Amino acid sequence: MSNIENFSGSNLDRDLFAVSLDPGASGSLQNQLADALRRMLVAAPGYAGARLPASRTLAAELSVSRTTVQAVYDQMTAEGYVTTRRGSGTFVASDIPHLASPEPAPVATPDRAAPWMTFQVGLPDPTLLPHRLWARHLERAWRAPDPNLLGRVDPFGWAPLREAICNHLAAWRHLTCDPDQVVVTSGASEALDILCRGLLAAGETVAIEDPCWPRVHDSLTAAGLVPHSVRIDADGFDAARIPDQAVAALVTPSRHYPTGRALPLPRRVALLDWAAQRQGLIIEDDYDSEFRYQGHPLPSFAGLDRLQHTLYLGSFSKLVSASLRIGYLVIPKRLIGQVRAYLARVGPRASLVPQPALASFMAGGDFAVHLRRMRRIYARRQAHLLATLAPAHDLLEIRPDTSGMHLCLPLAPPLAARVSDQEIGAQAAEAGLAVGALSAHSVLPDKPQALLLGYAGFDEARLSDGAGRLVQILSDAAAR
Repeated sequence: MSNIENFSGSNLDRDLFAVSLDPGASGSLQNQLADALRRMLVAAPGYAGARLPASRTLAAELSVSRTTVQAVYDQMTAEGYVTTRRGSGTFVASDIPHLASPEPAPVATPDRAAPWMTFQVGLPDPTLLPHRLWARHLERAWRAPDPNLLGRVDPFGWAPLREAICNHLAAWRHLTCDPDQVVVTSGASEALDILCRGLLAAGETVAIEDPCWPRVHDSLTAAGLVPHSVRIDADGFDAARIPDQAVAALVTPSRHYPTGRALPLPRRVALLDWAAQRQGLIIEDDYDSEFRYQGHPLPSFAGLDRLQHTLYLGSFSKLVSASLRIGYLVIPKRLIGQVRAYLARVGPRASLVPQPALASFMAGGDFAVHLRRMRRIYARRQAHLLATLAPAHDLLEIRPDTSGMHLCLPLAPPLAARVSDQEIGAQAAEAGLAVGALSAHSVLPDKPQALLLGYAGFDEARLSDGAGRLVQILSDAAAR
């Protein structure tokens, strides 16, 4: 290693002869000497114009070959640190400071993302994924990749994954479709974007549920569409209230988000009749419907419709991992050409990297095993949360849900008269809890009041602690 850090800056020959080179270091002797000389000349502007020792002399002093020293002098000349004068020798250049590397600016350590707060809605438990098994699927897919993975991939996504999705939907959602009807997306947001921009025209009206997922409004308005909110009742979305100008209806029939209600058969038939009579589109967002804790999952609306007028949105964010960013869209055959034309213009967003791994994860049966395991655990967690909330039975309408990943618990009338769900949510946030407010999902007047409590992503200990703090918040609000 060089001891250049301690050079005096007054005598160039002396300081150069004092350089220490280490033959055992990782860098070559030539690189060590070049680095030492470079730093010496930058740090001592007073050396400008000074004559460097002859290459033979410096080589003898440092116990290296003359070739090594001459190579360093040539390198320094090329970099502008020294100049040569025929018959006179090698001299330090007069303008060295501009060659110095700038001092690195201090880089602030980025803040780490804050951990999820208890009761966060829509959060699966990432620890339940069989990570080693998932890693084997990834490694197997890319250790010796299928040649088609390295070529031009279909913008609809990896074909084996689309086939696996078809098999999953047939078994779990009673939905029969062909792989050509499946589009792999980066999630629900992209699926909505494809529908809004690829199949609908700016200015057209889309009927949506109220309350609903707030991002629905954002996606529709960003695409130039007009969302028309329809307040759901005890039986859910009512097709009779769809305005005449609407060309599509976006619904969550198997499990309404965020109330958790299922659309009964008469309402489903009425919605199908509307689509057939008006040639309208039904967009089915099948949010977390696989997590049904009593009986089998309800048949999908698209399966009932046989994909005549219905487009089906699904996602693996809740089923595999929130960071996977893989979802899918199933479309009627008559719309395949339009969607392909749209994707040809804008390109797909879903990453190809996890798609072959996910395909083999599903095709081999590992995904079904994982899904059944999550259902058992999430059902147990819901029951545990309900039990720990029992002391607040006179403040909340505490009732189990047959499916889903969160509970929607209305405020009891005496409490609702004193405080709003959003006020409770704000107080809970101060206590480190992510308690959702049903009214925040509504845009129409007379907003419904209820608390949204996610339980899937948290173990029993965290749920007990969170429930205890929430019960205290509710009791304090009732006592005021």
